[in-house]
Amino acid sequence: QVQLVESGGGLVQAGGSLRLSCTASGRTFSSYHMAWFRQAPGKEREFVASISRTGSIKYYGDSVKGRFTISRENARITLYLQMNSLRPEDTAVYYCAADSGLHTTADEYDYWGQGTQVTVSS
Repeated sequence: QVQLVESGGGLVQAGGSLRLSCTASGRTFSSYHMAWFRQAPGKEREFVASISRTGSIKYYGDSVKGRFTISRENARITLYLQMNSLRPEDTAVYYCAADSGLHTTADEYDYWGQGTQVTVSS
């Protein structure tokens, strides 16, 4: 099992940047593929990005390609999401997730953090 805690959310103006972090418990972080999802009020949970165990493979949702970057530091048991050129439509609760497989759908991830709020003002 792995426990995940997100941080780094907040309020930012459109065009600004934020970096989210997701810190894992235990020593098994490097054995999991990781992902970021987000959920806005009244909407389904949306895939943002995923990264393989070693960081060599990355996938991005269409709405964030070219603006967001997912990365990880296994030695620090931490996952990151660098978000640039933020837009009001990026406003959501952002969740990190972990699984033994590398997926792009929320249903396939077994472990979740509690989420961190990102609000982008226009």
